[in-house]
Amino acid sequence: MKILVVYDSKYGHTEMVAQAIGEAIEGEVLQVGHVTAADLQGFDLLIVGSPTHGGWPTEGIQGLLKAKLVLEGARAAAFDTRTVSIWNRIFRFGYAAPRISRLLESNGADLVAEPEGFVVLGMQGPLKDGELERAAAWAQGLVEHQSGRHMGGGG
Repeated sequence: MKILVVYDSKYGHTEMVAQAIGEAIEGEVLQVGHVTAADLQGFDLLIVGSPTHGGWPTEGIQGLLKAKLVLEGARAAAFDTRTVSIWNRIFRFGYAAPRISRLLESNGADLVAEPEGFVVLGMQGPLKDGELERAAAWAQGLVEHQSGRHMGGGG
């Protein structure tokens, strides 16, 4: 199975999560600034992640996904890193992963999972204990789901 993990990161936490995901499922991991149109062809699963800033993914991730990519029929999933703060609860900014999912769908991708968020303690971190392990387990679940789907839904 060919898997591509595309991410952007501000303080390094989203990169750490992306790397944990890539290692867990033997996927190629690329920072959004290094992604070409050719990279987005021929994969079985595309996973896209971004830190959440004001409820949105980074400009790099938004730019990539608003470029009218042809992802028709591609299987995809989205994740973000997020702080769980009083401000988000008061202003209800939301998180990046649901917006990434909508952008993936608008480009024709089929989502294989609900958007996932990984918690950062404070603006500059660190990641909450256990989040890298949780990211790896989430990714393995995506691959198991895909494997079951390729085998006719349960093997």
